[in-house]
Amino acid sequence: MTAETTIPAAVSAEPAAPALARPAAPARKGIDPRYLSAGFATLILVAGQLGAGIVGGYERIAVSLACAVGAEIVLSRWLRGTWPNVASAYISGISVAILTKPVPGVLWPFVVGALIAISSKYVLAYRNRHLWNPTNFSVSAMLLLAPQVYAVLSIQWGNSAWMVAFIWVWGFLVVKRARVLHITLTYLASFVALSALRSWMLGERFWTEVAPVTGPMYQLFMFFMVTDPRTIVSRRKWQFVVVVLVAVVESAIRTVHRADWPWLQPLLTAPPLFALAIVGPIALFIELRWFPPPPRR
Repeated sequence: MTAETTIPAAVSAEPAAPALARPAAPARKGIDPRYLSAGFATLILVAGQLGAGIVGGYERIAVSLACAVGAEIVLSRWLRGTWPNVASAYISGISVAILTKPVPGVLWPFVVGALIAISSKYVLAYRNRHLWNPTNFSVSAMLLLAPQVYAVLSIQWGNSAWMVAFIWVWGFLVVKRARVLHITLTYLASFVALSALRSWMLGERFWTEVAPVTGPMYQLFMFFMVTDPRTIVSRRKWQFVVVVLVAVVESAIRTVHRADWPWLQPLLTAPPLFALAIVGPIALFIELRWFPPPPRR
């Protein structure tokens, strides 16, 4: 209903006024999913440090966060003339701090990694969308460019079942609030199914193949990277297809690790990250180029 009632033209001496537009429905209230994600990233960091010592030095966190947030502010003001919401930069900084494991005594990989992550949002973009998840692109690039001094986190949560359960429950709540739970569940189901296939093909124990999914790297991957709203395709049915393709490419990288292919060796350092770095941007570019989503009303 409108705030005023229009008098019919046949009765009124004045021309009928156009009906007022129906007021928009009130926006859904609640915590912004970006802040929930930032809190979850912090939770992984704290739990990982207390349970497995994954940080390796709090100065690494400070450097990574300062560079990520600082780069976001500078680039947004310079290129867009706006003050950015730094929640995503905070998540990137935390993620780089968790995933980056350089040789002891060096800090520059945290500086470069954070700067690459944020810069990629402004440089590697198409139709106002960055094609790579920032952390995914940064870690993949560093693994290829500086393999002698750079490595990625490979620690699992160990035997602390309560910590694994707590992290996973919180993570599922975050992605559910962001309405991307179906992506995480599809990836997880695909990973388990493909682990069973690899176990049969390679003669490995099933739980050995599944174990990596309990580690901090996979927490970040499943809950942040593969579900990143800015770098996933918009159509729900294609989201299922793309995430299955990511899992398949990752499994293929793991399966052919016994082949004597030197070009493949760098990819074995982080198969899920490289799989997403390959599949994700291609899928998003195809959608933006040939199947752009309809404009929002």
